Amino acid sequence: MSGVRHITVGADDEGQRLDRWIKRHAPEIPFGLAQKLMRQGQVRVDGKRAKPDTRLKAGQDIRLPPVQDKPQNDIYRLTEKDEKLIQSWVIYDDGDILAINKPYGIATQGGMNIERHIDGMLEGLTGESGVKPRLVHRLDKETSGVLLLARSADMARLLGKIFSGRHIRKIYWAITSPAPEMNDGEIKAPLSKGVGSQKDKMIIDETDGQSASTLFQVIDRAHRQAAYIAFWPRTGRTHQIRVHAAYMGCPIAGDRKYALPIEKGDHVRPQIVIDDLAKRLHLHAAEVTFRHPRTGKTLTLKAPLPPELKASWKTLGFQDKTPASLFEEVKDFRL
Repeated sequence: MSGVRHITVGADDEGQRLDRWIKRHAPEIPFGLAQKLMRQGQVRVDGKRAKPDTRLKAGQDIRLPPVQDKPQNDIYRLTEKDEKLIQSWVIYDDGDILAINKPYGIATQGGMNIERHIDGMLEGLTGESGVKPRLVHRLDKETSGVLLLARSADMARLLGKIFSGRHIRKIYWAITSPAPEMNDGEIKAPLSKGVGSQKDKMIIDETDGQSASTLFQVIDRAHRQAAYIAFWPRTGRTHQIRVHAAYMGCPIAGDRKYALPIEKGDHVRPQIVIDDLAKRLHLHAAEVTFRHPRTGKTLTLKAPLPPELKASWKTLGFQDKTPASLFEEVKDFRL
């Protein structure tokens, strides 16, 4: 068991949330345990109790209590192979903002029984200044596509503000099965974390759920069996597109968590099984558009489909591109 530690907040961590700071500087402390230690007042900032969302200032003293040491063989260490691998995923880097095309099957951050993750590989993208880039947002383990990183704490905060507002356009490509009846529309259904037998899922919760809105537009159809759809989540709830697609009666192909029979009134319509598609979730973060916080220029970053999804698109006769007129009717979007 390690003893009490005192760590001084560096200039690059100015404005960072306490819980995220702990995750970054004390990765051996599991997220759940860190939350518990903060609730108990065992984590102190300049000698005072602090909440998880406390914003830190450079020079502050963080007291971390004794915790059980994690077995050495459980600590992820970046290998030369993984360093080259994450470098091969880079699709954009201007010295301020970095973007990678995250593959399917790797988590964005660590957690219970997750040893290999993007956050743990970021050392392989350390810049000339020696500073490791920071995650700006997350993608599900099962989702591939554009993942933004910031090369400084200041840029991470600026990008975080963009992501929290309506000044960014995030386009996801998906194959759903079956195809929806409508060609376009908006799904509005509040979401909350499930409990009991559904504790690992997000659920529609009209009473206590957080508001969630997703725009969709059908790009192509394979009769009623499947559709190639572009989704634009206007809010950023966990598993939002997956839950909303299932709620619409058209779950995303390969979604083992939410592709269950969807009940609407007295009618239950199960997902149609499509053979010969990739054995994965058919959801890909295809592009993001926003205004660069430093230059002010509009930036659109695109991630091409990985080979296994390209094969699925080809199997159904879909072209892996979107029309220029996508979501033209949106009036409240501004960069």
